[in-house]
Amino acid sequence: MNTRPIGDREVSALGFGCWAIGGPFSDTEGRPLGWGEVDDDESIAAIRRAMELGVTFFDTADVYGAGRSERVLGRAVAGHRDEVVIASKWGNVFDEDTKVLTGGDTTPEYLRTALQASLRRLGTDHLDLYQLHLSGAAVEDVEPLADAAEELVKEGLIRGYAWSTDDPERAAAWVGRPGYVAVQHECSVLHDAPEMLDLVERHGLASINRTPLAMGLLGRRDHTRPATGADIRAAAPEWLRFFEDGVPTPEWARVVDSLRDILTSDGRSLAQGALAWVWARSERTIPIPGFRNVTQAEDNAGALAHGPLTPAQRKEIAALVA
Repeated sequence: MNTRPIGDREVSALGFGCWAIGGPFSDTEGRPLGWGEVDDDESIAAIRRAMELGVTFFDTADVYGAGRSERVLGRAVAGHRDEVVIASKWGNVFDEDTKVLTGGDTTPEYLRTALQASLRRLGTDHLDLYQLHLSGAAVEDVEPLADAAEELVKEGLIRGYAWSTDDPERAAAWVGRPGYVAVQHECSVLHDAPEMLDLVERHGLASINRTPLAMGLLGRRDHTRPATGADIRAAAPEWLRFFEDGVPTPEWARVVDSLRDILTSDGRSLAQGALAWVWARSERTIPIPGFRNVTQAEDNAGALAHGPLTPAQRKEIAALVA
């Protein structure tokens, strides 16, 4: 199970999500959208360590740190571009100097402009996967984007494209187009996605799973280590259901405690058990946990050695979550 397909590419069953390594950025009202301060050299060391441990898939976005995440990832894989599969995203409009997200753009013209900017920041001549980052965009507004993305595939600037959305109806809108190869959506042991997984399995798409560690709740963050400052969890938006005032909510913390013994069985860490659940959920899932240092990278990558949970463990967890 160590590899899984994205279109005609084989990638490691575990990807690394590069949101956190982008550092601080915010919306127009000053609310944090990043994960706080980071050290670029440590981020680069973590990416390279992940590659040593078998991780070949890295997912970023132009807006993460207002371009910083892409630049850091590009530096980390320089000289090894042919050894990795890189995904990025477009659709958000931001100011690189002020690091402020200012809006969104669903025009085909912006798609091409954003891609060229991402290629420059990443130091590459193509992206393996390019994903629309506007999860709630209207289907009729983004239909021309699929036509434009198909042209980019023909030009060799991208190998395939996807939509980052949690809505199965939106995800189904581009089904049948040859370059549409994946959906990125939320999926974790705390938040199953049966309709989306049914969709990807029926249509042979990759399921790229964001927040597999529930924004750190299923790993390294508890009430003893509150998120502060420029960390999005310090002032969690409504959609970030797992945290309040920088710490896990009591309700979600209790759920995690009820699952802890199962997830940490067989020598796994809590994070490794959470990733094992995602793999057990479907043979098309590719979880992309975040990281900010080498230690976290090693913990995440260590899940590959353990593989998925057993059907019996999944059944036991389902009863507890229900």
